[in-house]
Amino acid sequence: MTLSVCLIVKDEQEVIVRCLNCASKFADEIVIVDTGSADNTVAMAKKFTDKVYFFKWCDDFSAARNYAFSKAECELVMWLDADDVITDENCEKINRIKNSFSSYDMAVLPYAASFDGDVPTFVYNRERIFRRSMNFKFSGAVHEAVTPRGRILYSDAVIYHKKLKENEPMRNLKIIQKLIASGAKLDARQKFYYGRELFFNKMYLESIAVLTDFLDGDGWEVNKAEACLNLFDAYTALGDSKKAYGALLRGFTIAPPSSRACCIMGDYFLKENNLAGAEFWYNSAIGADKENSGVFVNRDYGGFIPYMQLCVVYDRLGNKVKADACNEAAGKLKPYNTNFLNNRKYFENLGIRGK
Repeated sequence: MTLSVCLIVKDEQEVIVRCLNCASKFADEIVIVDTGSADNTVAMAKKFTDKVYFFKWCDDFSAARNYAFSKAECELVMWLDADDVITDENCEKINRIKNSFSSYDMAVLPYAASFDGDVPTFVYNRERIFRRSMNFKFSGAVHEAVTPRGRILYSDAVIYHKKLKENEPMRNLKIIQKLIASGAKLDARQKFYYGRELFFNKMYLESIAVLTDFLDGDGWEVNKAEACLNLFDAYTALGDSKKAYGALLRGFTIAPPSSRACCIMGDYFLKENNLAGAEFWYNSAIGADKENSGVFVNRDYGGFIPYMQLCVVYDRLGNKVKADACNEAAGKLKPYNTNFLNNRKYFENLGIRGK
C-alpha cells in the first residue's frame, strides 16, 4: 500500500531535513503544511516534495493536522513532527507495516520523548498510521489525538522525538485558556491536559482543582490514573504529604499501580526504614508497566530505579550478595551510570564481586 507522510511545521529549519531524510525512506508522498515560518523551512521542505501548503494558524493543532491529511492522496496517511527522528531499523519496520496493512485500519506506534543518551526512557503509544478511506480526524486544540477505531495494529516501530529547542512554556496553556474564554466547554480529555499544563507551569492550586474535577467525571482510566500521580506531585510541591499520598492511593482504586507509583511507595517505606515494605514495592515496580496500554511510561521506574533501590534495601538487610545482584541488574540497563559503578567498587572491596 502507498503511504503519505504529513507534517505541520513552523520555523523548523534546524531539524526538518533530519526528519525528511528519515521519512523519505518509507514515504510514497510527503505533505508539508507550513503555519507561518519566517526562516528557511519552506525552501528546505521543497527539496523533498512539491506538496507544500500554507495554513493560517488559528491556535488549533487538530485543524492544521486535519488540513494536512486532506492534502494526502495515498492509501495510508501518517503524521510526524519536524523534530522526529526514525532509525534505519525502525524505517524498515514502517515499510513492513505499510506493505502488510491490508488487515488493519490504523497502526499505533511507540513515541519516545525523553532519553538517557540514545536510550529511550519516557515512552508512550500514539496513533500514527491510518487508512485514508476511513477518514480519521484529529480532535483537541492542543495535545491533539485521533480516537482509535477499526482494526488496530500495535507495532514496536519507535518514533524518536528529538527536540533541539523547547516550546514556549505557556503556549499550550494559553491556547486552552483562550478556548475557555471563548465559552468552549472542555471535554474530559481536554480537562485532563489542562490540569497537567497548569501543573507544568507551577500553578499547583489551579491544577489540583481541575484534575480533581476531571477525576470526578468521565475520562479514560489511564488518564485518571495519571491524574492521581499529577495530584501527588502538586500536593507534594505544596508541602501537603497527607493529601499527596491520598491522591496516590486513589489511583490504586482506578488501575493497577504504575512503576512510578510503586517506586513512590517504595521510597515511602524506605524512608520509614520499613525494609520489607520497601522490598515489596520496588519489586512490584519492575515490569509493572504495559507499554501498549496507552499509559505514559518512564522506563527508569520499571527497571533501573527499583533495582538500584533494592540494592540499598538488601544491603541494609545484610544480604550483600542479593544487593550486588540488583546493582548488576541495574548496570545492564545503564552500564555507565556513576552510581552503579560506585556500587560495583563497593562490592568489589567487600570481596563479593568476582566470586
